[in-house]
Amino acid sequence: MIGLEIHAHLLTASKIFCGCGTSFGAPPNTCVCPVCLGLPGALPVLNHAAVDLAIRAALALGCTVHETSVFARKHYFYPDLAKGYQISQYDCPLATGGALAATRIHRVHLEEDAGKSLHDGFPDSDRKTYVDFNRSGVPLIEIVTEPDLRSASDAAGFFSRLRSMLVWLGVNDGNMEEGSLRCDANVSVRRAGGALGTKAEIKNLNSFRFLQKALEYEIERQIGVLKGGGRVTQETRLWDAASGVTASMRSKEEAHDYRYFPEPDLPPLVVDAARLGSIRAAMPELPEARRARFIAQHALPEYDAGQLVESRALADYYEHVVRAGAPAKAASNWIMGELARVLKDRGADITAPPVSAAALAGLIALVEQGRISGSIAKHVFDTMVASGRTSDDIVQAEDLAQIDDEPRLVALIGDVLAAHPGPVAQYREGKTATFGFLVGQVMRASAGKANPTRVNELLRRALEA
Repeated sequence: MIGLEIHAHLLTASKIFCGCGTSFGAPPNTCVCPVCLGLPGALPVLNHAAVDLAIRAALALGCTVHETSVFARKHYFYPDLAKGYQISQYDCPLATGGALAATRIHRVHLEEDAGKSLHDGFPDSDRKTYVDFNRSGVPLIEIVTEPDLRSASDAAGFFSRLRSMLVWLGVNDGNMEEGSLRCDANVSVRRAGGALGTKAEIKNLNSFRFLQKALEYEIERQIGVLKGGGRVTQETRLWDAASGVTASMRSKEEAHDYRYFPEPDLPPLVVDAARLGSIRAAMPELPEARRARFIAQHALPEYDAGQLVESRALADYYEHVVRAGAPAKAASNWIMGELARVLKDRGADITAPPVSAAALAGLIALVEQGRISGSIAKHVFDTMVASGRTSDDIVQAEDLAQIDDEPRLVALIGDVLAAHPGPVAQYREGKTATFGFLVGQVMRASAGKANPTRVNELLRRALEA
């Protein structure tokens, strides 16, 4: 039985309780102030934008956003927690309930992140821990699921789906390498029909692959303990990607260990109906709804629709291409094919497309109108990417227009038949497989510019005359 706790940094310009910046990669301990350093007398002030983003995520997950929620102090000592406590929410969270696909959401609450302890890259790292407080106070939401997941692959799939939704909403940047999205996994095993097992927590997993591998290992480890007659210990463990094992970190704390009590320096957070309604009205169409609409409105296959809603920017780009006049399926094919190839080669994404939506629609129109062939269109597309020119300009400048008039095609076919008497005789003797060879020769003779449909029609007529 698996439940996840996902920590997602909110895309705000400043921290949750002070005005310090949140940009990643700033020099250590430069984005700090008395509030996020926990200096005596410094008081927190709640970031309005962080609350709005948290509400946005909760609404997308179908949660109930409570009118009143309360911040609490969660006490524990780590070098990177300057105050000795973390401001979080406990018994009165921002939102509860909801679901994503078949996985129920237990709660969504706001909290501040801690700083970062550094153990490597210093000459005395074996004796000292260095601390960077830039991350201390960065706003985040914790999304806690019910223990509804039943396999490591299901858990990784859920995490991936949730990441896509948070990025889609503009709530989180999805950058797991930088730590802005990470996951803790709680997992237990039990014998069929038996009582619930004792859970272990695996901390700070920052990739779908690591989550799946860590859970696979931990499930087998717990099964081995039980089969050997032992008892699983409730504890927090860390995943060691290099060795492929989880290792014990500390005994698992219970809520009472943190000595929660309401944060005296912050009033209750009140979300009135007007604020909630305004945020709800500004919500974008969600990925699942857009996927269903693409299928219904554009008659796309489920696979195409699923690929196109992988990101909001990609779905927007597709719709711009269709609105510019491209047939829905042709637009999907080009985006998933040639455009995806170029983006991959460049290591880029659709937020900076190499060809505008209108320009791609113009190229697709030339193919649909029969002015250029599909193979020529790929050459034109690559030239558009490299030069920024329009498809019409390239076709005209390079004389790439498709040969469609019958006299020219008949002449090309006559030359090919005269040059290849053997395959012609074989076709007329019933070996029709040579037809494809002859079509290829005609296309080669035309430098790929002959209309393939007309070539097939006129070649067959010439062979059977």
